[in-house]
Amino acid sequence: MRTPLIAGNWKMHKTLAEARELVAGIRAGIDKMPADADVQVLICPPFQHLFPMAKAVAGSRIMLGAQNAHEEPQGAFTGEVSVPMIKDTGATHVIIGHSERRQLFGEKGDRLARKVRTVVDSHLTAIYCVGETLEQREAGQTEQVVRKQIDEVINREVRADRLAVAYEPVWAIGTGRTATPEQAQDAHAFIRKRLAATLDPASADSIRILYGGSVKPGNAAGLLGRPDIDGALVGGACLVAEDFLAIISAASG
Repeated sequence: MRTPLIAGNWKMHKTLAEARELVAGIRAGIDKMPADADVQVLICPPFQHLFPMAKAVAGSRIMLGAQNAHEEPQGAFTGEVSVPMIKDTGATHVIIGHSERRQLFGEKGDRLARKVRTVVDSHLTAIYCVGETLEQREAGQTEQVVRKQIDEVINREVRADRLAVAYEPVWAIGTGRTATPEQAQDAHAFIRKRLAATLDPASADSIRILYGGSVKPGNAAGLLGRPDIDGALVGGACLVAEDFLAIISAASG
């Protein structure tokens, strides 16, 4: 049985004071949940907040992740952050291949493959993002696009126990539009089928596949109730404690 994972991608939001206030609110809400609530919670703040947020979540059920990482362990890469640096903060997860990294910063399959491999080889969990644009969906190319994104990054050298996949239809990110539960389930089922072919059926069955794309308290239960949707990669709604907690509650059943 796959434990749901609710991950909050803060993107480029929150000053340190605002971040502390947000985490305090999330932590207070989670502390009120039953101890046996079957859900894991992850926050992914900007890099400079990783150390202070590690202190803010210490002793709680909240895990810490980064939004990106460089594929090299060190070097002359001004402005970049390495996986060892991220691991040093206490973070356990790294988001790789978010559509904004692909579209705005030109990251492509070969580099993303190196990033994922670096993360998992460092004993952290990579949350690898895949998804199609609106034009690709309307052209009936969703499966073709997602298959390519999986095949160019995931292979038998990537340990399944250190991998999660996030399906994020690009047309639903920050737009207010959301894939229907049926559309999302179809995409997740295809991803799991492709993982089974790329890895093996047991590994594919163990990997959590998250949905990302305008997840909100009002649509979370419908999405998270589908058999192949194992959690959510939450954007805007994770920046408001009450909204993020409502999504966490929906995942815990």
